[in-house]
Amino acid sequence: MGPRARGRFAAVEGLGVTSRRVVAVAGAAALALAAGACGGGPRQDAGEPSGRFEIAVTKASFPARQRLAEPARLVLAVKNTGKRALPNVAVTIDSFFARSEQMGLADPDRAVWVIAVAPLDGTTATASTWALGRLQPGATKRFSWRVVPVQGGTHDVHWRVAASLNGRAEAVLDGNRSPEGEFAVAISGQPSAARVDPATGDVIRTGG
Repeated sequence: MGPRARGRFAAVEGLGVTSRRVVAVAGAAALALAAGACGGGPRQDAGEPSGRFEIAVTKASFPARQRLAEPARLVLAVKNTGKRALPNVAVTIDSFFARSEQMGLADPDRAVWVIAVAPLDGTTATASTWALGRLQPGATKRFSWRVVPVQGGTHDVHWRVAASLNGRAEAVLDGNRSPEGEFAVAISGQPSAARVDPATGDVIRTGG
């Protein structure tokens, strides 16, 4: 044993029982992390069924004409029309942000809509994707976003439905068509005028 090894051994031997246990646990954790970094452990999608899962998009709505700062609701309803449960029904919407062409921006993505309310318990680690879990045959799950337009102009909002987050399970419409679509939305740069009805307390918006 070299002098450096003896020094490290002596340092550990000088610790109390509890401290030596902490050192041992830390060493085991480091070995586990190293093994994971080398590709050990099961694949994330190891238990996920593969193949095609038939669905129907029974509702897809988003107002075609909107105004700055006036909330709008985007709704997608997905029904499982097949015989197997979807592992984790998910929707990706890639158009709440638009890429700016202005040079020198640290982040070229600029919000077109600010998300005020997203599908409950639907947040995922995948950007612009929400998932609502297992979808049994014959059942329907509803995705709903409440958003506020913050950038005027004409925008195409693209959406796509998936049967899972990992890709082994593929959602398809009748005829093996891809479950995706677009909304064409025109956002007026003129905010609507708003007033409060003194009789009801409701906010009434008018064109401007």
